[in-house]
This record gives sequence, C-alpha cells and structure tokens, in this order.
Amino acid sequence: MALPSTFPAAQGLYNPANEHDACGVAMVATLNKIATHDIVAQALTALRNLEHRGAAGAEPDSGDGAGILIRIPDAFYRAVTSFDLPAEGSYATGIAFIQQGFDPTSLIQKLAKDENLVVIGWRDVPTNPSSVGSTARSVMPIFKQLFVKSVNGESGIALDRMAFALRKQAEHQGEIYFPSFSSQTIVYKGMLTTGQLEEFFPDLSDERVVSPLALVHSRFSTNTFPSWPLSRPQR
Repeated sequence: MALPSTFPAAQGLYNPANEHDACGVAMVATLNKIATHDIVAQALTALRNLEHRGAAGAEPDSGDGAGILIRIPDAFYRAVTSFDLPAEGSYATGIAFIQQGFDPTSLIQKLAKDENLVVIGWRDVPTNPSSVGSTARSVMPIFKQLFVKSVNGESGIALDRMAFALRKQAEHQGEIYFPSFSSQTIVYKGMLTTGQLEEFFPDLSDERVVSPLALVHSRFSTNTFPSWPLSRPQR
C-alpha cells in the first residue's frame, strides 16, 4: 500500500512490513430485518462508548482509528448522486482513499473494462476534518466514492467477485485504497477517535442512511503505528 502513514522507516529490529492490526468491536442489528437510521445511530453511540478500547498518542485528537460497516443505504445514494443507479444489489460501491496528487480515473476505467465492469460515476464524499489532529491530517487522503456495474448485469455475490478483482488490482497498481467495495455493505472509517467518526463523515448523521445492522470498530494499535488504511481492518 503506497499511501503515506506515520510508520517510521525500517531500523534496528523494527520493519514496517510487519505492521498488523488489533482492535475492539461492537455490533447492533435488528431482528425484523427492517433497515432504520436508529441502528446506525445506536452503533455510533456504542462506538463512542468504546473510547477506552481505542488509543491516541500524545496528540489526543489523532486517534488510532475508528470505523463502521453498514448495509448500503440505496435510497440515500440515489438521492445524493447525479447519475442513475441500477437496481439495488446490481451495483458495487466503495469509498476510495486516494493519495493527494494521484488521479485514479484512467486506472479504474481500464481495470473496470478488464473485469467486464462499467464505471457509473464518482461521488465526492463530504468530510469535516475540523476536529482531526495535525498528525492524522498530515497523511489524510482524498475521499471519493466509486460506483460500478457489470456489463452483463451480474448482481450480488457474482458482482462482488468482480469488484474484489478490481479493488485488489487497483490497490496494487495505484495510490488508492478501498475500505470496502461491495454490492452489499459499505465501510466508513479513518485515522480518527471514536468520537470523531460521525463528525468527520456527515453522511452518518443523515436520517436517510439506514441499515438493518452496523458493526463498529475502535482501534488500539498496540505494537503498530496508526494509519488511514489500517484504521478498521474488516472489509
């Protein structure tokens, strides 16, 4: 992963190639399968209550990481995008972390074509970094949301397999990272404290963002260093 981070250079017995993640989680889900914003809100409350499971350095407003996984809020994305989306489950989407100065457009177009996918469009993800510390901000990527569909109309797990191949190749070939890329779920995460996640991503406060389940994560990096890509490992 080529994105910058706070990892020091290899020295002595330390090698950044050995970095891995360790964390605490909480989950909220319905029994009736009905997606609501309350589930998302309750999960964010649970996340804030996991502050003791996360960590920060001497700079308390640069956290080790926090994130949330939810079901794709289809109606919300239809309302906030200017392009037409196919039926729910027939498009894959994910929020890309893009290195400052890198334009992923041509790479993603090429890889999508190779995987029989079509780029539907990109969305600039609203963010509010006002409370983020200088360390986290110094390595903060650009946030754009990618939407793709299959040339032949695949959906569900078949589409997810194609999206997986695109994501893996993009991360190997470009300065880009996807916290998730799926037709089913989406991840919002960052090098944030538990209390910063909702403020940083205003999407999460929108009543139209509904889900029947939410999995939240607060990172305590123990013997590793914080970074935006490692802030929530489960895709």
